[in-house]
Amino acid sequence: MHIIADIGGTNMRIAGCHDFERFDEPVIHATPQSYQEGLALFVETARRITGESAVSSIAVGVPGVVTSDKQSIINTPNLPDWSGKDLARDLSSQLGARAFLDNDVVFVGLGEAVYGAGVGASIVVYITVSTGINGVRVVDGAVEKAAVGFEIGGQYLSIGEQPETFEDMVSGSAIARKYGVHPRDLGADSPVWEELAHITAFAVHNTVLHWSPQRVVLGGSMFKEIGIAPERVEAHLKTIMKKFPMTPEVVHSSLGDLGGLWGAMAFLKGSSTN
Repeated sequence: MHIIADIGGTNMRIAGCHDFERFDEPVIHATPQSYQEGLALFVETARRITGESAVSSIAVGVPGVVTSDKQSIINTPNLPDWSGKDLARDLSSQLGARAFLDNDVVFVGLGEAVYGAGVGASIVVYITVSTGINGVRVVDGAVEKAAVGFEIGGQYLSIGEQPETFEDMVSGSAIARKYGVHPRDLGADSPVWEELAHITAFAVHNTVLHWSPQRVVLGGSMFKEIGIAPERVEAHLKTIMKKFPMTPEVVHSSLGDLGGLWGAMAFLKGSSTN
């Protein structure tokens, strides 16, 4: 049995899978701030999931930057005690199987490309807009290589006296600071959502010019029912796109809170065929 997991700043989701086409009901725990407590909880849960079966491989999404060999966490801002830890090596040592890590957004994007809203397109860009913003490019079911990683939320959309990034202008944390309330408390009819759709379209436009996808999948808490409408982003994108004769499809993500698990499974599936 394979173990797949998505470790977030708030919760960790851990599940077992057999055939890379589906996984068992995930076990959800609050994520401990202590690395050693988190590691022990993960190992205990994985052993409970597998029972008498041996663990074949492990893939884990984490909310931060990982080393190029996918073995260690470089930095996890929301879980500071996990930063610098050799999570994959520790899991391998205790569970007896090779383990891999990647950024959580990378795994969600891979999951959407292989199993979710990106199915049918060979070049997929996934963009998440939540507390922060990031994205990933997936080609033929595999995440594109990068020297360091992807940080598209850091692209500048304003270059005046006070340059502002995509994340500065549209992220959930930015909107909460600007209006003094949680974004969902603005209400579904707030004109803010149309303004944010327009801004988001410019960031998507820049990303499309760089990555030239067939389909853009938008996910994260800012695209929920009370939030930015993906179809409005697509409409604005069509009006500002000048370089390409047509714009890619812009669609909403479809895997919900389990996208990271689907992506971890897709990663292991790809690793098993290489």
